[in-house]
Amino acid sequence: MSEIAEIGEFGLIKKLTEQIQLTNSSTEKGVGDDCAVINPTTDTRTLVTTDLLMEGVHFDLTYVPLQHLGYKAVMANLSDIYAMNGTPKQITVSLGISARFSVEDIEALYSGMRRACEAHQVDIVGGDTTSSLTGLAISITAIGEAMEDDIVYRNGAKETDIICVSGNLGAAYMGLQLLEREKAVYHQQLAEARRTGNKQMEAELQYSQPDFTGREYLLERQLKPEARRDIIRALKDAGIRPTSMIDISDGLSSELLHICTQSQTGCRIYEERLPLDYQTAVMAEEFNMNVSTCALNGGEDYELLFTIPLSLHEKVSEMEDVKVIGYITKEELGCALITRDNQEFELKAQGWNPLQHKE
Repeated sequence: MSEIAEIGEFGLIKKLTEQIQLTNSSTEKGVGDDCAVINPTTDTRTLVTTDLLMEGVHFDLTYVPLQHLGYKAVMANLSDIYAMNGTPKQITVSLGISARFSVEDIEALYSGMRRACEAHQVDIVGGDTTSSLTGLAISITAIGEAMEDDIVYRNGAKETDIICVSGNLGAAYMGLQLLEREKAVYHQQLAEARRTGNKQMEAELQYSQPDFTGREYLLERQLKPEARRDIIRALKDAGIRPTSMIDISDGLSSELLHICTQSQTGCRIYEERLPLDYQTAVMAEEFNMNVSTCALNGGEDYELLFTIPLSLHEKVSEMEDVKVIGYITKEELGCALITRDNQEFELKAQGWNPLQHKE
């Protein structure tokens, strides 16, 4: 393993960026100068979003491979661009790196970022690196574009609009629960080996791998999510422009309440219509958790939640991997979930809160 200090910041940047090839005509100048130069066409609007990911808060390197982390960090930003009905074009990447990481570690992280960018024809055009005293920090800014009339905001939902969601919900959350359980088991076994002085068991644990057979989909949804560019293209092909849209990073309930708050509306969604994968349901039962609660509040699905006029119901119903889960109401009716036994419960934002202190 090579120490980062041996090659320095500029040596690391050169190593990470020398394989980057620009693919977008709007990217006039990428890495190598004080600034990137981007030249969007005059009839488009520029979309900008940024995410900051902190080790110990947003990810745990005990079970998250660095290559997957890089891929996921980029996808989280691209998903925000798609949620505005835009097309991502460029990203910048800034890293805070602690001394425990080698050059090869950061190359693995960056290779995941490059793979995500290549899959979505996005250019890496700049960024920064610095030392960190608290672990790994990743800050990515994504730049996209859209025609002014195509941009979709959160505040456009109207009464009688139908509520739609892509893909399925809760799988990423169940993947996280699975990884956290195996981490706890590993630490428990390691503590026992050290308590009893069992050096052989301790050595074996260092190289042991849990058996995730039959749960691969849940792990993929947590470790290597995909931003839903295909849904944006399908909507465009169908001639559907959503009235409001948001990506599901913090949980369906939280995101839907964002739309309703900013649109000054209420909503009704139906538990029986929540899209669920079989593995999600099985794992929820194993953990003795309510699968609907996982779907509503889990987060990190990176699916698209959007509203469309009722008149487009037939069109959207024909779309693959999109499901109608409810409708928009007057604001005074509030936001509610209709359960399978036809009871009505207030919808609450119980999804991921990065500023909440852990007990």
